[in-house]
Amino acid sequence: MIRLSRLFICAAALALFGFGPHPVQAHEIRPGYLELRENAPGHYSVLWKQPANGEYALRMTPTFPDSCTLNGNADRQLLPGELVSRFSLACTESLDGQTITIAGLETTLTDVLISVRKSNGVEETHLARPAAISVTIGEESKGFAAAAIYLQLGVQHILMGIDHLLFVLGLLLIVRDRWMLIKTISAFTVAHSITLAAATLGAVTIPAAPLNAAIALSILFLGPEIMRMRAGGTSLTIRKPWLVAFAFGLLHGLGFASGLAAMGLPRSEVPMALLLFNCGVEIGQLGFVFVVLGLERAFHLMEIRWWQPIILLPSYTVGVLGAVWSLQRLLIYFGLHAL
Repeated sequence: MIRLSRLFICAAALALFGFGPHPVQAHEIRPGYLELRENAPGHYSVLWKQPANGEYALRMTPTFPDSCTLNGNADRQLLPGELVSRFSLACTESLDGQTITIAGLETTLTDVLISVRKSNGVEETHLARPAAISVTIGEESKGFAAAAIYLQLGVQHILMGIDHLLFVLGLLLIVRDRWMLIKTISAFTVAHSITLAAATLGAVTIPAAPLNAAIALSILFLGPEIMRMRAGGTSLTIRKPWLVAFAFGLLHGLGFASGLAAMGLPRSEVPMALLLFNCGVEIGQLGFVFVVLGLERAFHLMEIRWWQPIILLPSYTVGVLGAVWSLQRLLIYFGLHAL
């Protein structure tokens, strides 16, 4: 039987890791991507990928130095999860030492990866964040600085992906001992690492709508299993949660890949970005698990008796939100309006 402290602490940890005021928006928050490719001195081809939810893109716009002017009109295309704009930029002065600002980024919860490729072959990568919406061009990012960018994106992706965290929460509610917990989390890690790599490298492609619906259904699947566990019943999921974690981990890995693949990274950066992004995902996931276990231990030592509705809250959270997200995403999949 699951201890009362675990049930309460799982709920507290979920809230701590960002279960915000809009819980029905389960999609992970994708980073934006701005690429400037210098074709000739002072002339740039610009690719701007703006995260979008349905027909509505996040309100943020790249602002370039005064010495740069837009040539012609931007070519815009709305794709699933993003608004893609392509245009040309002419600059009378070098971008070195000048700043690029992502106006409106401070009002969001996402980041923007900025890649600049100069005509002399020099490449540099920067990360604009809500707390630092401007970057200075001219310093080539390499070594630890470049690695930290992709690590940070991976951590952000898992911690902002409430549906992924809710699935992990469901696994924690089913697992009965620490050894089984290690097996289950390891199976989930191996599975989503496989499909993350396969999708990022282009070996596997699944449209966003059915993938998101399948991920939501995986969470819904855990709801009845948790209640069966609480009632003293058994099933394959309860006996071998690592097997279910591996099977559904393959789906969640494809979800993780959507954030990295959507940026359209240059092929030369994909191996490093893939490795470090996955490491960031694991850091965020393990951080969530350690918080759950740490708080569980603390409340167990305090021997607190919890109110019955609080005890049931985590179980119903997994089941109810899994059902809501499943319905929403199935409606989207079949071309209907979400709730």
